[in-house]
Amino acid sequence: MEIGISTFVETTPDVHTGETISHAERIREVVEEIVLADQVGLDVFGVGEHHREDFAASAPAVILAAAASQTKKIRLTSAVTVLSSADPVRVFQDFATVDAISNGRAEIMAGRGSFIESFPLFGYNLNDYNELFDEKLELLLKIRESEKVSWRGGHRPAIDNLGVYPRPVQEPLPVWIGSGGNAESVIRAGLLGLPLVLAIIGGRPLQFAPLVDLYKKAAAQAGHDVSKLPVASHSHGFIAETTDVAADKFFAPTQQVLNVLGKERGWGHYDRAAFDAARSFEGALYVGDAQTVAEKIIHLRKHVGITRFMLHVPVGSMPHEDVMKAIELLGREVAPRVREEVKKWEDE
Repeated sequence: MEIGISTFVETTPDVHTGETISHAERIREVVEEIVLADQVGLDVFGVGEHHREDFAASAPAVILAAAASQTKKIRLTSAVTVLSSADPVRVFQDFATVDAISNGRAEIMAGRGSFIESFPLFGYNLNDYNELFDEKLELLLKIRESEKVSWRGGHRPAIDNLGVYPRPVQEPLPVWIGSGGNAESVIRAGLLGLPLVLAIIGGRPLQFAPLVDLYKKAAAQAGHDVSKLPVASHSHGFIAETTDVAADKFFAPTQQVLNVLGKERGWGHYDRAAFDAARSFEGALYVGDAQTVAEKIIHLRKHVGITRFMLHVPVGSMPHEDVMKAIELLGREVAPRVREEVKKWEDE
């Protein structure tokens, strides 16, 4: 069971002071967070790609590369790379470079992206949303399979027997598929034999169990060894010394971000009642003390089959020291409890 962190490198206004941290300072903070995550024994750290003012990570591979030389064991992944609006050649080159710097710890988490700012920025038509992803994923997988590539598609110039360099330390370079819970996307991941990441950020996490089953059935039908295919989840959360402190610190910045996004997407108002319901034992928020969060992760593993859990923290801007403390608690107190419990099952 792997435990880790994901972030979008948020730069939203502080809910108490109204001040907004600079992109540069927040990026430097995230590098410190990755280094700490490595030191406290976490398995993976993911940085999500966005192209808007309130998130500073438009180039996750660069941030991960900055942390790669300062870390020893932690795996470094995008969370996600918006592959539909990216050039797969460049994506592969960037993460092969991170793989070299980290000596084999880089991963790509590829997704369509629920944020669409990158499409007009890079000159893509949203009407081609699905077709772009399918085509770009095909090329990315072809590049990781072979040093010399010949390929032709509809949205990018053809490649005729050209080499793509550098080659990664890992062969093949891990590529995960990120999904928000769409049946078609989990079936695709299964048919391709690629690891799956589910964004479980609302509703009841146990509702995702049928999707995991669907993924595994598709993989088995395609002839892949299901036992070797990991399934990850990405969920919002925060850890503090007590559950009350964790909830009180996490609510306001989370509410701020979700209500901004809610206005853009037509969601209802996010209030404390919704927040408290989501942090119940069956809810999708992993907020509380170490014991509370560990028990919820164990529950997810038992009933959904997740083999990697990524805590997304913070959602809105929070003091750096609070985020660092949450990472420390996740690594030193939550992860050992989860691993110990999972090991008991495996030994039985």
